[in-house]
Amino acid sequence: MAGVLPPGLASAATGDVRPPLQTPIGASPLPARWQAAEAVRLWPGAAPGGTFHPAGRAADLAATFLTDVAVPELRVFRPRQANGRSLLVVPGGAYTFVSVRNEGLDVADAFTALGYTVFVLVYRLPGEGWTPRADVPLADAQRAMRVIREAAGSAGLDPAQVGVIGFSAGGHLAASLLTGFGEALFPAQDAIDRLDARPACGALLYPVIAMEPPYTHALSCARLLGDHPDAALVARRSPARHVTAQTPPVLVAHAFDDPAVPWQNSTLFIEAMQAAGRPVEAHFFEEGGHGFGIGPANAPAGQWPRLASSWLDRAFSG
Repeated sequence: MAGVLPPGLASAATGDVRPPLQTPIGASPLPARWQAAEAVRLWPGAAPGGTFHPAGRAADLAATFLTDVAVPELRVFRPRQANGRSLLVVPGGAYTFVSVRNEGLDVADAFTALGYTVFVLVYRLPGEGWTPRADVPLADAQRAMRVIREAAGSAGLDPAQVGVIGFSAGGHLAASLLTGFGEALFPAQDAIDRLDARPACGALLYPVIAMEPPYTHALSCARLLGDHPDAALVARRSPARHVTAQTPPVLVAHAFDDPAVPWQNSTLFIEAMQAAGRPVEAHFFEEGGHGFGIGPANAPAGQWPRLASSWLDRAFSG
């Protein structure tokens, strides 16, 4: 059962503490620490954007790959000694599922150890009936930032020091938040929607950035935009095209041997940041493949949390 929320989080969630997500029959259970984590519902009522239609899931899909997200939420992980800063963590999954272990729970473990309060986002998947499909994940990410900020004061956190970390398709969503935090996607649901959704900074791990060949991840693109998106929609959801002077500082990390999302996705965003005169740091690893999460501690790709920690100190202090 979910833990007890502090007053600020209970207020942000309109007092709704969600029960653990159900594990599909025959699948290994979700990790106990995930099940026990505080859960905060994002929206005060039904989430805006059409009607949920479960897409179903393959029988052999890991339990930690969440699908059928009818009610998006945050899972909250707290450090023993908080530094007052928060991170919104956005797992990937090709916009087909949400990978909450290696790109959620593991990341929470790494950064709570550094003093961060971590909020892992379980966002709606665009192929599960929502309309417009290309807007609902970003709407959830915007709302998540606002919920965290609304709760910050009563939870002993600084509402100005909230960053975002995204992985793979979650990296696309994080990049979309960093560049599209001000997009008006749905009518305001309550006072929380009047808060600023701009992250203070962001880290993108092997992110999907391109929404067209030759560098896009075809499945992520198709799930988000549909099978035959027009040029305007492709451009609208290509975050490198929307970097401006208001885009927060960004760190990017990618492996050169990534077989799924070419490393050029990261360079597209880096070049856009440089062209806009925005702070950007990049780390490219010879090996690591795709989906390495926090990475093995004894390999170069596993050093990115340490590198990110130093960078976050500078970004939050800047």
